[in-house]
Parts: sequence; structure tokens; C-alpha cells
Amino acid sequence: MSLPSRHRRTTTGVVAATVLALSCGWATASGSAAETGTVLWTPSTAKGPSSFTAVQCAAGDFGVVKDPVKGSVWRAFQAAGQERCETLSPDLKEGDTFYLGWSSKVDIKDTGSRYVFQLKCSPSTGTANHPIEIDATAGRVRLQEWDTDHVAHTLWTAPTANDQWHSYALKIRLGRTDGTIDFWFDGVKQTFTTGSGTFEGTTWDGVRNYLKWGSYHLSTGDASNTFTSPVMATTLEAATAGS
Repeated sequence: MSLPSRHRRTTTGVVAATVLALSCGWATASGSAAETGTVLWTPSTAKGPSSFTAVQCAAGDFGVVKDPVKGSVWRAFQAAGQERCETLSPDLKEGDTFYLGWSSKVDIKDTGSRYVFQLKCSPSTGTANHPIEIDATAGRVRLQEWDTDHVAHTLWTAPTANDQWHSYALKIRLGRTDGTIDFWFDGVKQTFTTGSGTFEGTTWDGVRNYLKWGSYHLSTGDASNTFTSPVMATTLEAATAGS
């Protein structure tokens, strides 16, 4: 069955920083190193939660913790019966292209799914709501794209487990019908369920779009999402150097 045009999927330096990116397993889509690039936004664990535009958590449930592997990181704790514990930042502009990089581990105490990353749009009703989201259970992580009719398209899944660190990177072009997504997991460029390495569809809707990290979806058990400071940058290397 052919899809509407808005759902078409298509395939489309600083030496030290380059060495760091390659040693961590990160490479450009072509497999070659690119220029270091510019960091456009990242929160500071030294500054604390005020690094984000907003924190949507119960008091005391979001902050900086010390991890034996990653050092100073963020922890969003969502207690059983609470709808969310999420951070919000930054606002985005339609038509922009950028890279995002971070690492995360979850601890989910039930069988429910939690959104651990959202590209969110406002208003929530009558739009795609969250054109891109990553959600996790205690045994699975998944990347989905939601179109302007608020229909989900599962693009990728992988097994995981509680308390396992994984690194994530996205290249996103923001567009209502011609947006694109490329995705790297644990330093490896991923192929989507479509058979392509690039998805074309909805990555923007409504009048305001922004990014969210944390844990979202009302459920019966506690859940937490511990993550490194996300980095928005002009290149994959700059976005993933700290992951």
C-alpha cells in the first residue's frame, strides 16, 4: 500500500576532538570524520536544574547525581501514580537542522512504557503532539515518529535492560511534512524499519516545538531516567563528544 507523500521514507577540525569521536565509536553517516562543529545548547550539571527552561517534576524528584560510570548526571524520578518527571529545553525553529547526543539508563519497576525523550509540540491537541519520541520498558527501547494525524510510525526497536547505559544521537531536520530523522544507537548508525537510514515525514507541528527528557506515562510502578547532559550541536562529533 502506498503512503501519502507526508509519510514517504527516503535514503537520502580539531584533530583531538575527531580522535575522541572515533574512539567512542561515533562516525558520520559516510564513515569519515567531520569538523568539530559548534555546540548550540547544553545544560550544566554545575548550574543545576535552572539550566532547563522548566522542570515538570514533583519537588525533589529531579536533580544532579553522581554516577560511577558517567560522573555528574541528571536523574528524573517518576514515582508510581505520577504522570511525569520531565525537563523542557530548548525551543526550536521550523526548518532548522541539528544534531542531539546524550546517554541514558532507565530503571522501570513495572511492565509499562515510559517516554524518555520527546520532541514536543504545542498545542498538544489537533497536532502530532510529539513528532519524535523514544520510549522504553524494562526490556525494550523504541524510536517512533508521529505524523500530523497523530498516527505513530515505529521506526526502530532494540532490547535493553534496567540500569544499562546506552548512547543516543539524532540528526533532525524540522518540517511538518518534509522533516527528516537519522539515528545512532551506541555509536552505530541505525537502519529504520523502512529499510532506510533516513526517515522523511513529520518532525514539526503546531506553533511551538521544544525538547523533553525524563520519564512520562502514568503507571503503577516507580521509574527513573538517568542521563548525561544532552548536547545540541551543528555536527555529530560535537553532539556526541561527551556521551
